[in-house]
Amino acid sequence: MSLTSVRNGTQIVQRHFGESLFLAERLPSAATFLDLGSGAGFPGIPVALVYPGLEVTLAESQGKKAAFLREAVSELKLSATVWADRVERMPASRLFDIVALRAVDRMEAALELAAKRMKSGGTLAFFAGQSTPDVLQGSWVIREFVLPRSVGRLVVASHRESHA
Repeated sequence: MSLTSVRNGTQIVQRHFGESLFLAERLPSAATFLDLGSGAGFPGIPVALVYPGLEVTLAESQGKKAAFLREAVSELKLSATVWADRVERMPASRLFDIVALRAVDRMEAALELAAKRMKSGGTLAFFAGQSTPDVLQGSWVIREFVLPRSVGRLVVASHRESHA
């Protein structure tokens, strides 16, 4: 099953697990976490392993990836759930303390969608290249962290005002 383009074991550990754990260490206390576009389960599965009391939702619309996530959650005995559909189809009442994104297509659109899934006062965490997307300019408090052994950055943002 082709879940990721990274094939080298060292790179898988460094990029997927390492970056996910790097994110986990920088998250505020929370009760709920959404991994939007979870793919192979990064960063959601490592976050669920580190914080077993956190209610983690892995959202993945591609059937084979969602099936993999269900199997991984079962085998690892995680308390995570898999949303096997587009996040846009999730009930509007499902909001999260933290919404995370990693390696998603159309980052600007994904960030806008992610912001709609955050509870008031929530946190948005995502991996970025060299520049912060324009959608986060103005009304966000942004903290950026350089990823070890990478040209990328982790961005942790909270909305200055309610987005109700």
